[in-house]
Amino acid sequence: MATTTLVETQLHFSTEELGRACRCSVEWVTTLVHEGVLQPAGESPQDWRFGGEAFRRARRAARLSQELELNVAGVALALDLLDRIDRLEAQLRGRS
Repeated sequence: MATTTLVETQLHFSTEELGRACRCSVEWVTTLVHEGVLQPAGESPQDWRFGGEAFRRARRAARLSQELELNVAGVALALDLLDRIDRLEAQLRGRS
């Protein structure tokens, strides 16, 4: 598992590469950025670079959108709630 995390932190994607990797459009990636779901490095969409964490979030966002038929605002809310659950579970594991 640590190897996967290490590899994901070393990955960097352009907007187009992230879209292809997540099987979604560049427009979808751009919308996720504008909704605050993804935070790219770079000033403009042509310069945006996404790391492994953005790849994981974008894949999860695409899955939520497709499987649950959520709009972007719904995806953003669901991701926030899932992130909170992940943090709480990590805290509980730390106390065990």
